[in-house]
Amino acid sequence: MKILRKTLFIFFCFFIMLGLAGCIKKKANQDLLKTAQERGKIIIGVKYDTKPFGFIDKDQQLKGYDIDLGREIAKRVIGDENAVEFQQVTSSNRIFSLTSGTVDLVAATMTITPKRQRIIDFSRPYYIAGQAIMVPKNSSIKKLKDLSGKCIIVVLGSTSEINIKQLVPDVKILGFRTYTDAFFALKSGRGDALTTDDTIIYGFLSEDPNFIILKERLTREPYGIGFKKGVNTQSFQETVDFALEQIMQDGTLKRIQRKWMVDFFNQPKKSH
Repeated sequence: MKILRKTLFIFFCFFIMLGLAGCIKKKANQDLLKTAQERGKIIIGVKYDTKPFGFIDKDQQLKGYDIDLGREIAKRVIGDENAVEFQQVTSSNRIFSLTSGTVDLVAATMTITPKRQRIIDFSRPYYIAGQAIMVPKNSSIKKLKDLSGKCIIVVLGSTSEINIKQLVPDVKILGFRTYTDAFFALKSGRGDALTTDDTIIYGFLSEDPNFIILKERLTREPYGIGFKKGVNTQSFQETVDFALEQIMQDGTLKRIQRKWMVDFFNQPKKSH
């Protein structure tokens, strides 16, 4: 009798485990669009330290270009601009946040590159930036070649880090995980210059007039919304892409650009 009870108990546990495994597998393979609709919100990875794209203001409120874009996407996909949860990401962890399923999409000044496209999927570009260099007003650095042998500050995991190493092979690199730390290091004199996208630099300049941006643009940086690759994300991607197309076509994106004063920066500068 004891052997029979023990055998029945083992079979019971086995079937329970099979059921749990089936539920976990079903959840893992569930269509992301359906998941987002059922939970009633989209989880979006954004930056908290890249004014004007994503930043914490003086009232401790999360604001910016990517924040407004995320709300517009939520309005058109879920039906409510407040049906969104923002999670902080950085240049070094935003791709992992996608591939691990922590967030549904990333809108965080992420440049579309062939290397990244092998790991994640992208929407069409929603903004075009250009890599630039910021220096103190009294700096002797006037152009790219003046960086030779100097120390330049970068944010780890950004395309700016890769590009500057290729353009100035003998430049010394000082890397940080956040833009806040990088800019503080420049202000503290730990480096001779800082390089990142021009739009991010304009955000720094709006807070501190002791620095300038050099005229030269080193690259063209198309920002895209990032998605995890996979069959269960395809319908979600298509729906977000359609929403983004609407946002561009009906003038909403231009309105967001004007609000955050990045429409001017996105245009070619006149020569003098």
